[in-house]
Amino acid sequence: MQIGSERRQHERYLLPSMYTAIDIRPGEEDEFKFSGHAYDLSVGGMRFELDEPIEPGSEIGVRITLPGAEHLRPMHRKPIYALATVVWVEQDDLESGGPVRMACVFKTFCQLGDEERLEARLKSGRYSLAA
Repeated sequence: MQIGSERRQHERYLLPSMYTAIDIRPGEEDEFKFSGHAYDLSVGGMRFELDEPIEPGSEIGVRITLPGAEHLRPMHRKPIYALATVVWVEQDDLESGGPVRMACVFKTFCQLGDEERLEARLKSGRYSLAA
């Protein structure tokens, strides 16, 4: 790999972090146990924060509720569901006692149309590309 080369396969979009709600369920559990916010998102993964850290390598279920869907048809307002793997945790946040920033990569989308709806919403012009 070249130094400075872009490793991501998908364009990332900046999100209004305090308005992009996410819910996380650990591993094979049925219930969403953690709530937080996403900072940036692509069809390949996201950067987010929770009050509790999740160990890198952990499998999680994710529910993403994108803001600004009020004007969309009901089927396009639905949350996005995915299975993901946590890939990093911001070490400085572990010592601060506040919310912890993390990132995950999506392994699969859970419901028919989730990936397509996510991509359409991200490319709608509402969100800025991340650097």
